[in-house]
Amino acid sequence: MNNYVITCCSTADLTKEHFEERKLPYICFHYELDGKAYPDDLGQTMSFPDFYQAMVDGADTKTSQINAEEYEAFFEQFLKEGKDVLHCTLSSGISGTINSAKIAQEELQEKYPDRKIIVIDSTQASSGFGLYMDKLADLRDEGMGIEEVAKWAEDHKNSLNSWFFSTDLTFFIKGGRVSKTAGFIGGVLNICPMMNVSSEGKLVVRSKIRTKKKAIKEIVDIMEQQAENGLDYTGKVYMSHSACYEDAKAVAELIESRFTKIDGKVEINDIGTTIGSHTGPGTVALFFWGKERTV
Repeated sequence: MNNYVITCCSTADLTKEHFEERKLPYICFHYELDGKAYPDDLGQTMSFPDFYQAMVDGADTKTSQINAEEYEAFFEQFLKEGKDVLHCTLSSGISGTINSAKIAQEELQEKYPDRKIIVIDSTQASSGFGLYMDKLADLRDEGMGIEEVAKWAEDHKNSLNSWFFSTDLTFFIKGGRVSKTAGFIGGVLNICPMMNVSSEGKLVVRSKIRTKKKAIKEIVDIMEQQAENGLDYTGKVYMSHSACYEDAKAVAELIESRFTKIDGKVEINDIGTTIGSHTGPGTVALFFWGKERTV
């Protein structure tokens, strides 16, 4: 068996059980609600419904990334076991956490010169990051070594497509991502911004769709245009949502009716507390393998 471990952080937004089943250890980001600190631990400490309700009720949220000392302690537990480490981080276009991971990498490389520590920018977030990690676990299980998996991860990360729409701009406005004027007009006109993750790993608004019903149809139309082999797509499809499961379910049902060759059912997860602190409730995200992101 390959003597290495593939790790990530909690912002990959899969369930605790999923991470454990795929043997993907993770390290937790942090967030605050009204000044009280919590770990972003996949809904274990605070349930997702309670978290999003607190936001709706007016709680102030703040997030903090993993520091170098935390990464060092996390990586070292595997190095002490004689294992190499391949760690993938939340997109550098969203967070600076990769810098802390690389500081830890440099410190530990001196301490464990015979071990490999590889840090990769996933350029992904939420369950798109999760779909990326799931694929790397597949490659590991097929017998690939750490350097082969790392090369595949670098070569293919822009083939993972991530699309989002939001039906509630409240927290995008609060966080300064949408102006108050644009947010007001958007609310009056029932506009749902359609966004994706760029090749640099940044969240970019690509279009503005009027009404949720049209946004649901549009995001599936985009998948038909962008997915590997179009309607003949045979890969996995992951989704995540922030307190709007019925909207995500509507997208998933439309996908399953049109894409009859996908690998299993569409998997729907919760947007975790780190990403959700910035989106607030009302965001639906869709992830699949497809055309390379170039912009």
